[in-house]
Parts: sequence; C-alpha cells; structure tokens
Amino acid sequence: MPLARPARAAVLLAACSLLMTGCGGSKAPTAEAAAALDNCGRKVRVDKAPRHAVSLNQGTTEILLSLGLADRIAGTATWTDPVMKGLEKANAKVPRIAENNPSFERVLDSDPDFVAASFVSTLGKGGVATRDQFEKLGVPTYVSPSDCAGKDNSGGGDGERDEALGIEAVYGEVRDLATVFGVKDRGDKLVASLQQRMKKATRGIDASGVSLLYWFANSESPYMAGCCGAPGIMTRALGAKNAFDDTHEEWPQVNWETVADRNPDVLVIGDLTRDSETAESAAKKIAFLESNPVTKNMDAVKHKRYVLLSGQAMNPTIRTVEGVEKVAAGLRAFGLVK
Repeated sequence: MPLARPARAAVLLAACSLLMTGCGGSKAPTAEAAAALDNCGRKVRVDKAPRHAVSLNQGTTEILLSLGLADRIAGTATWTDPVMKGLEKANAKVPRIAENNPSFERVLDSDPDFVAASFVSTLGKGGVATRDQFEKLGVPTYVSPSDCAGKDNSGGGDGERDEALGIEAVYGEVRDLATVFGVKDRGDKLVASLQQRMKKATRGIDASGVSLLYWFANSESPYMAGCCGAPGIMTRALGAKNAFDDTHEEWPQVNWETVADRNPDVLVIGDLTRDSETAESAAKKIAFLESNPVTKNMDAVKHKRYVLLSGQAMNPTIRTVEGVEKVAAGLRAFGLVK
C-alpha cells in the first residue's frame, strides 16, 4: 500500500494558475475557486474544476467514475480488483498507467491538473511522490480523509488508529471530490444512495455474540483486520464482534496459532485479483484454511462459513457499503443473526 525527465510543459504551465493557499473550510464551486478544502492537515485550493486528473488508487477512482467523471480522468493506477459493477464502460475510457504505484514521471506524463489518492502512503515518502513534489509544480493533491482521521501513519505497516473510523469519512470523500469537480449535486445523490443501502442492509439485524475475522492477504504471515478500519465499520453496523478488536493496527500480521485460538464464527475473506502477496484469491485462501493443520479444525472452516469480499470493500471506500451488504447476507444465510 515512487523523476527522471523534466515535467512536461503542460504541468509546468499549470504552476502559473493553480496555487495551494491557506483557505479554511469547504466551499461550493465559485467563479474564483472550484474548491477550498481542509484535507489531511493541509489547505488545498483548486482554482478550476479539474479536466485532467490522475487518481492513484482504485477506491478514489471508483468514486470519480461513480460521479460520472470518466472523461476528466487522465490516468489511474494501483488496483486490487476488477472495477465495481456498473462502471465497466466508464472505466474502459480511463488509461491505466500502472497496476501498482507508477513513477512520478509517469504521472507527470499524463499532464495532471489534480492528483488524488486513497492512502497517505501513496503520496508520501516511498510512494509515488510526496504531496510537496506535486504542489511545487502547481498540481493540487488530495488524500482520502478516511486514511487520516484518527489515524497515525508515521510508523511501519498500514498505520494505527486511535479512534474508530466511521462511514461518514467515506461520505466526506465523495462530497469533497464532487465539490472539487463542480458536481456537488451528483455527490449528494451518491451519498444518499449509499446511506439508503446501509439502512436496508442493516435493517432488523442483530449479530451480537457473533465473532468475525477479516483476512485480507498473505498465507504465511496473514494480514487480519484490527478494530477500527473499514472492517470495523461493517462489524459495528451489524452489532457483531471483530476477533481482533483488541488491536488498533489497521492490518496487523497475526500468526495462525493465534487465529485458531480466537476461533471466529465467520471468516470474511478478501478475494483479490492482484499478485503481490501469497494467497490473494479467495479460492487460494480457502484451500489453505482447509488443508492447514492449524486452521482446518476451526469452527468457521469446518462449517464453511465464509463471506467473500473484494479488497476494495475491505478498505474504506464506497465499496465498504457493499461489504456491509455481503456480510449481512452471509450472517443471515448462516442463521447467525437474531
């Protein structure tokens, strides 16, 4: 979760018209500014609604596509899954500049007038480039607030949360991006749709007493969800318990003996199509669980209580709502809810 040639002329020219200034609060588009936002501790000003944006993570890209902005995306990168259903045609119009992190130069080759990312690490040291590097060229940047609010990303791994993430942070990203691109009404409509889906998925469900374990990737040293990220949103929405709610790390690596000792009622499994860790697909994860002597006797494995989610649903994105829907449906099918 990284400069060789000089930036192209269009990027350099953008420095004359796009400035990062200290502006408080969020505003609807005006003649003077498309947006003035507080974003992850930075003041971001975008003087014109972007026409040539680069979106560096799948989750943010899917928001832009859902807002009908495919024609304003010059490039996208860093994908774990197929695009969300219903967005296939729009996504086909957007250049995929890299499957994982592109180089800074490759992003600049797309002549961006706005760069957005889902994760602090994407626009930090060791990522594509820092926000300062883009902003020195006059290119405004934006990072999903869900990766900043109540979260410390200064250590190793995927960060640690000192407070639980709420779904409102995801809605906030939708509203922010809709404001930046001058399509506020579309943002309000998308948020209303997501809120309605959440209500429908959780109506009448009580999963108290049910423990869930969320496995994102890696079979040798598996990444399991801590208390307070996107899986925490799902767990709390359903009234269930996360098997590792005693850790505030986003995705701690946990040994299988500890997992077996927790013996969760249901395994929520990431079904990823990328190829950067062991056991990315759900099929490989399940094959491992059912053959490994440490895990094969767990209750959830013996009773095949598996819920399969996309990687994006397990990150704080608009697909986290899809995660709530699928986990709720699974709990109902297993007869584990009141």
